[in-house]
Amino acid sequence: MIRVGYSANLAAEWLSDFPQGIELIRLPRDLDHDVEIDVWLPDPYPTRNLKIVPHLRGVKVVLSLMAGTEWIPGAMGPHVTICNARAAHNVSTAEWTVSAILAMLKHFPLFLDIQRSGEWKRRFEASAEYAEITGDARTHYPPVMLEELTGKTVMLVGYGSIGKEIERMLEPFRVDLIRVARTARENPKVHAVCELDALLPRAQVVVLILPSSPETRWLIDAQRFSLMQKGALLVNAARGPIVNTEALVEALQSGKIRAALDVTDPEPLPVGHPLWKCPNLLITPHVGGSSPEFTRRALRVAADELRRYMAGEPLLNVVQTAV
Repeated sequence: MIRVGYSANLAAEWLSDFPQGIELIRLPRDLDHDVEIDVWLPDPYPTRNLKIVPHLRGVKVVLSLMAGTEWIPGAMGPHVTICNARAAHNVSTAEWTVSAILAMLKHFPLFLDIQRSGEWKRRFEASAEYAEITGDARTHYPPVMLEELTGKTVMLVGYGSIGKEIERMLEPFRVDLIRVARTARENPKVHAVCELDALLPRAQVVVLILPSSPETRWLIDAQRFSLMQKGALLVNAARGPIVNTEALVEALQSGKIRAALDVTDPEPLPVGHPLWKCPNLLITPHVGGSSPEFTRRALRVAADELRRYMAGEPLLNVVQTAV
């Protein structure tokens, strides 16, 4: 019988769809003795998981509930197969991305500040904010108080399952889409990441939705910020280290770009960090995948992978194959 270890933070009833023929082993966060398991379902919090790793024995497969698995290979070593929860976060992360784009283009952070001040006439500050960030100093009548997403050029840097879901949700806005991934391909047209420098000047919105890896660390740095249009919107729904934080702070403070971030580097973002007070910036504290449907979707993905493992079939979401 296959022994499956799961976090004590997961309610046992959530595992009711798991296949027969397994023994479920509840692993408390304060685990203080060795446990023999074949498959491990860590919860979404690396710090908590790392405390129990030394007590796990015999693990052959890790079924992460998250899309990102950066901490797992180092903790478990090369002799374990690791799968992520690809597709479990598509809807919630894509909805956060589209919401963040619209919030910034509609100047909602400013209007929220105006609401709290209770001063209706401050709405004209939106026109000044638009002129400053875009460099469009023309006289508009009536004054510009928001922008439109429809017809804009949006670049997706990363074109996996979440990127494709973002594209689906952007379809009603008839955006001009530029897709970028590790390798180029056709149908639909996807550019290779080596073309990024040539493509960045075309984009009005740049969405980052790619894995964190040594190759993607600081993919967006000072040199690439310099290639962006004035007033371009950077949306990071991926991982903080993909962006050089020092360069991001400079680009925001200089008025070169604006940004919406669900992730930061460092993370959690410390109290007093310069990012907190940067202009033209919306920060949410890594909540993009945290909808009420998250756990159910992720566990369905894990259950399907477990059935495949038990049947000797290839696993679908492998990010590391055991050696």
